[in-house]
Amino acid sequence: MNKEAFSREFMDEIWNKKNFDKVANYVHPEYTIYLDTTDPWEGKTLSYSEFKDRLNFSFNSFPDMNFEITTAIPEENHVAITWILTGTNLGMIGEYPPTNKAIKTKGVTIYHFKDNLICGHTQVFDRITVMKQLGFV
Repeated sequence: MNKEAFSREFMDEIWNKKNFDKVANYVHPEYTIYLDTTDPWEGKTLSYSEFKDRLNFSFNSFPDMNFEITTAIPEENHVAITWILTGTNLGMIGEYPPTNKAIKTKGVTIYHFKDNLICGHTQVFDRITVMKQLGFV
């Protein structure tokens, strides 16, 4: 299995095209968020329905969210990717109202694999830049 190609396809199908019906093709039935600061699901293991809830949470705030993968580094049980996230804030972010402003930020995600499916992630990205671009800071 080519985990780099699989990860790129996952990002495109699930995050960019929002094909939620394909989640089970990419995601392990137990998906753990090991690190993702300020993510309400950080430290939790999600079922398919909870994973889809998390997707909806993100897309409610940024319906046109798009990830451009800039680098992918595969290893035996992980794939590290760097990316550029763009989107327009058209929905609430927690208690913050929509701003209708565009964002552009960078981040890195390490996807963890089990049984040839993505079973979790460790992620860091520049949320301060996002808050500045939205006018909250």
